[in-house]
Amino acid sequence: MSPDFQHILRVLNTNIDGRRKVMFALCKIQGIGRRFSNLICKKAEVDPNKRAGELTQDEVEKLVAIIQQPKQFKIPEWFLNRQREWKTGKTSQAFSNNLSAKLREDLERLKKIRCHRGLRHYWGIRVRGQHTCTTGRRGKTMAVDGKK
Repeated sequence: MSPDFQHILRVLNTNIDGRRKVMFALCKIQGIGRRFSNLICKKAEVDPNKRAGELTQDEVEKLVAIIQQPKQFKIPEWFLNRQREWKTGKTSQAFSNNLSAKLREDLERLKKIRCHRGLRHYWGIRVRGQHTCTTGRRGKTMAVDGKK
């Protein structure tokens, strides 16, 4: 191990394990998956098999720049996780604290306009069309007991 090896890196308000390979270490940042982290490594010309603790400061800064401004580095819009946002109509990549804030904001909007999805989120029941009669009974207490 080299003397400048870092066991824990701080990137975008997230602690990253320096012993893992760069591609998988970046997945610890919320909003970045394996395919996106692989693409980031290729755009930054960083070897994805390199350990995260072996990265230089310049390489880390380049990775962060690509994550924050993916469109400037010619990452296609269909690869980003926030497409055609309802307020601005723009496509962007949401990550870290920003992602959880956007998700909370979206759910609040759905609840406020009282649409079907918003109501089901509010009631705490399945949202995406799953069956609820016989499954999903352990999460919360049921209002009516079974037949006696």
